[in-house]
Amino acid sequence: MPQEFVPVVLFLLVAIGFAFVTLLPSRLLQTNKASKVKLDPYECGIEPVTDARDRYSIRYYLVAMLFVIFDVETVFMFPWAVIVEKLGVFGLIEMGLFLLILVVGFVYAWKKGALEWA
Repeated sequence: MPQEFVPVVLFLLVAIGFAFVTLLPSRLLQTNKASKVKLDPYECGIEPVTDARDRYSIRYYLVAMLFVIFDVETVFMFPWAVIVEKLGVFGLIEMGLFLLILVVGFVYAWKKGALEWA
């Protein structure tokens, strides 16, 4: 085994050993008494009113997808902000086009009523 891999192997052994040393006593000492309260679903401390498998409006999922899409796309602005001075005017124009595409998509979703809850 090459000498440079010794710290990596040692680190892996310590990590695996730590997992076993902490989880094994916990598993051996736990009490497993099921009760009605422990078996109830926990959601922010609120008592469940309906079944968890009820149908939700498609608008809920549509707004969630739009949020994820726009959130992920705006993450692309952080690397641009780091090297904005190196990119110069070209980078500024490219980011302007990127933001324009985002705004057009947002306006389209807004006009289609994708952001309406009622």
